[in-house]
Amino acid sequence: MSTDQMRPILFIALAFVGFLLWQAWQKDYGPRPEAPVSQPVAGSGVERSEDGGPSVATAPGPDVPTVPEPTAIAGSTAGAADAPSTAAGVKADGIDVITDVYRARILLKGGTLAVVDLLDYPVSTEEPDRPFPLLVESGSKLFVAQSGLVGKTSAPNHHAVYSADKDTYRLEPGSDELRVDLVWEDGGIEVTKSYTFRRGSYEIDVTHHVRNNSNEPWAGRVYGQFRRAAPNESRGLGQIYTYTGGVISSPEKPYEKYDFDDMADQDLSQDIVGGWAAMIQHYFAGAWIPAKDVEAHYYSKALTSSQYTFGVVEPGFSIAPGTSGSAGLKLFVGPKIQRLLEAAAPGLERTVDYGWLFFIAQPLYIGLQWIQSVVGNWGWSIIFLTVLIKLAFFPLSNASYKSMARMRKLQPKIMSLKDRYGSDRQKLNQAMMEMYKKEKINPLGGCLPIVVQIPVFIALYWVLLETVELRQADFMFWLDDLSTHDPFYVLPILMGISMFVQQRLSPAPPDPIQAKVMMAMPIVFTFFFLFFPSGLVLYWLCNNLLSIAQQWYITRRIEAGTMK
Repeated sequence: MSTDQMRPILFIALAFVGFLLWQAWQKDYGPRPEAPVSQPVAGSGVERSEDGGPSVATAPGPDVPTVPEPTAIAGSTAGAADAPSTAAGVKADGIDVITDVYRARILLKGGTLAVVDLLDYPVSTEEPDRPFPLLVESGSKLFVAQSGLVGKTSAPNHHAVYSADKDTYRLEPGSDELRVDLVWEDGGIEVTKSYTFRRGSYEIDVTHHVRNNSNEPWAGRVYGQFRRAAPNESRGLGQIYTYTGGVISSPEKPYEKYDFDDMADQDLSQDIVGGWAAMIQHYFAGAWIPAKDVEAHYYSKALTSSQYTFGVVEPGFSIAPGTSGSAGLKLFVGPKIQRLLEAAAPGLERTVDYGWLFFIAQPLYIGLQWIQSVVGNWGWSIIFLTVLIKLAFFPLSNASYKSMARMRKLQPKIMSLKDRYGSDRQKLNQAMMEMYKKEKINPLGGCLPIVVQIPVFIALYWVLLETVELRQADFMFWLDDLSTHDPFYVLPILMGISMFVQQRLSPAPPDPIQAKVMMAMPIVFTFFFLFFPSGLVLYWLCNNLLSIAQQWYITRRIEAGTMK
């Protein structure tokens, strides 16, 4: 293969990297699941009410009537301007909960967890004292966790009104657990809905304790669901897009996306043993987790004003007169830290979405995390990981740069052949192949090693994009957040310069048009990288600098005749 033929392959490889990076930036990089049937599963006894909550028959007899729904949850106005998510900014119809990781608010209507501010995760480096609002009670960023009971007789769903002993609950120093009890009573049925928070944990136990003081048996089912407004899809330069939407897990499909378009097209209706239902976004997630050994029903419903519900219903349980019982779900609300997710539920760590190259990305994440535990700085961890990756690919890179150096050495002869044969491409290619054979040069030797490394580049992009530990991670000087773009664009410009230097060390294409295209690549990539996470640009810059040093050394020795 001639140099003319080899150069388009290099161009395609570089363009492929740029396209995939742009695609990962602008689009969801995971496949959509097949839309399940929207009819209730046979024997499940589950239907959807107008608000997206379940209507469940838990015992023989007619199904429970559907639950009426107001236009929005208490305290919210769909489509209104965003309301502050801090405890001071919400309506006075709930209770405040403060732990070491949360500042939260639970509405008395429905016992809905309507506000969760993550105290360890500021909104930005410019506002270090303002915690990130993960659950938001109202407005265009509506995202709340609703739960309740449904039954053939009295049962408190997410519209029932509870009472509480006080309006503020706080995890006191020295205490490892905080329990918040909400009480509801009707027709001899007394229900205590308990939220249990634990120190240092993003897992919340949501349990319904039922006391049957009536003369008839009581039966019902517990459910948990997220209600969320679809995010604004308008994006521009500087805005990195990652998947926001629903995910369900089953033994057959451990990670299955169900986005808002899927919910709008068709209701989810599926029975799963040992699964979970999550609503995820960049860096953070909420998940309802039923007991491992029960067959739970998973559902979704599109509501008005671009709002959706996405949840799970556990199997029914019954309470005899004069007795009590309980049922509940686990709720995870917090950052997508893999060890915490894995501890909360099997497979929940998959919500850290590395795309289809997860089998490469996961080892890279483990290596990056280990290095950080030693050096204590994520920026230096990226640099050391770059060195390790470079060492792993050293034999391939060495072969590539040797081939490029030999090709570069032959440039005068190649240009001479081009002048001799002019526009006769066939004779030119034949003459070049004979020359390559005589000089023992493989024209693909400089191309294939580069192509092999492309999946690693893409996988590391996803690692640096998805790893919440890198969010607002400080490196040095002005780089105080490796998850956002360099505010002064120094790293992207240096990266572009390094690409230009690399091209100067490589053999130039004999075709003037190809040469101009290749010369434009550093400019194109610099433009792309202006708004990429500075951690990724740091990796690419370090990789280029190491490549330049290796390529310069090999080229110098080849041209001096001291290396074969």
